[in-house]
Amino acid sequence: MSTLSRADVARLAALARIDMSDSDLDRLSGQIAAIVDAVALVSEVAGQDVPATSHPIPMSNVHRADEVRPSLAPADALAAAPEAEDGRFRVPRILGEEA
Repeated sequence: MSTLSRADVARLAALARIDMSDSDLDRLSGQIAAIVDAVALVSEVAGQDVPATSHPIPMSNVHRADEVRPSLAPADALAAAPEAEDGRFRVPRILGEEA
């Protein structure tokens, strides 16, 4: 079994900006360790002849043509915004914060 400590889970939660209670941290440390073990087991079974996949069936993206269409004027789009600045939405700064 892999070792994933309560402190590891707390650090991951902080990085993801998820507030977790002590009971959640205790419970999730065991559950996440079980998931990591399951992934490791699958990795052992998959040999060199098995191609890596992200989905069990082939997928393809469907793209529409990129066409200019009429849309809201900037003033109309910003009319309901809580705050606007220089013709753009103003949002709280999050970059550079310490975890």
